Amino acid sequence: MKNNLSKTITFWAALSTVIGLVIGSGVFFMPQQIFKATGGAPGLGIFAWILGGIITIAAGLTATEISALFPETGGMMVYMREIYGEKLSYLTAWMQTILYFPSVIAALSILFAEQACIVINCPNLKIPIAIGIIIFIVILNLFGSKTGGFVQIISTVGKLIPIVLIIAFGFINNKHASNIMTPFLGHNLSFASVLGQVLVATLFAYDGWIYVGNIAGEMKNPKKDLPIAIIGGLMIIMAVYIAINIAFILVVPAKDLAANSTPASLVAQKLFGNVGAQVINIGILISILGTLNGYILTAPRVPFVLANNRLLPFSKIFSKVNKKNVPANATWLIAILAMLYALSGQFSLLSNLSIFTIWIFYSLIFIGVFKLRKERPEIDRPYKVIGYPIIPLIAILGGLFVTINQLFMSGLKTSIIALGGLIITLVGIPLYHYMLKRKNFKY
Repeated sequence: MKNNLSKTITFWAALSTVIGLVIGSGVFFMPQQIFKATGGAPGLGIFAWILGGIITIAAGLTATEISALFPETGGMMVYMREIYGEKLSYLTAWMQTILYFPSVIAALSILFAEQACIVINCPNLKIPIAIGIIIFIVILNLFGSKTGGFVQIISTVGKLIPIVLIIAFGFINNKHASNIMTPFLGHNLSFASVLGQVLVATLFAYDGWIYVGNIAGEMKNPKKDLPIAIIGGLMIIMAVYIAINIAFILVVPAKDLAANSTPASLVAQKLFGNVGAQVINIGILISILGTLNGYILTAPRVPFVLANNRLLPFSKIFSKVNKKNVPANATWLIAILAMLYALSGQFSLLSNLSIFTIWIFYSLIFIGVFKLRKERPEIDRPYKVIGYPIIPLIAILGGLFVTINQLFMSGLKTSIIALGGLIITLVGIPLYHYMLKRKNFKY
């Protein structure tokens, strides 16, 4: 299927989209969750950032073989169609449209609102700010994917400034250089149990890289630029995550980071005083803003492709593009769902709801590398995953770990949320058959 979207996105916009989608709230908020799980011990926490980065890079290297083969607008749904067929492709797109993208955008908007309320001291305006920031970024992106890509570059540079300052001054002014990896784990804690918690947390922080594939159909040279953007972006992200967490520990003991809900602000206050803490809060706002922009830039391409194939209710509406060749109605669909989810005000609920199902589909894509090499060896592969088959196996094991951990090893509440996400996803099966029958159209 041809799309009507302009090919205006450059390599640098794609690279900044990868970085912008991944580096958002996690780099600032996850250290507290991780070091709390380790009992205030830094060693296992730093190890988890390294291991999570290795798994994510393995995932990126693996999925890039698929994304380079099929550089079409739609991303994951295109990959699933080529690997497994129409039904799983539709299920992927349905899950992303109705659950994953709106939930993530809503969760990020809530974090943005919470940080904004700290900066301007307005705790009662959290929900209006969350909804307002979604509307603001949607309007920006309606001016065209080139505008959205430009915003992504600017916000990515803006978010890296406070990160670089913390890393640089943290390494210069360190007070705890001997305690980066010791103790490795707190007393009376199970290594296996804690590793599961902290690794899942780091993988959450690394999530988002695959969605640059959603705009592949609008890239000027996707077969060349897309693999480099994904792999290069992930390597930069891993280096940043490890460096900033070491910088945190050099300035503030891990046990103090574990006790503070805004560890980055705590470190900034130690390094730069109260003014510095406020600067970091603004940096966090810029960071979340960039991540929100990345998701709102890429997410609407999924329902847009569904609507173009007449497999979405009200397809005539959602398949339209505006004068800037942006799928405006599909953008508003995602945005309205996100605003409804944001009314809950619950970041953890929204993030947990989305992450379980998305990793199931990630794993299927990783497995798809083996399937395609066996069934379609004649395809010209502009990029082949290095270290085959070891690297894809690492990615698959990482994906299985996330889904099994969420379903069976993270407590009853997390299991219920995971099952809820699965049920919402499976609703797409009867809808798929209904849309086929109603339209009498073969996908």
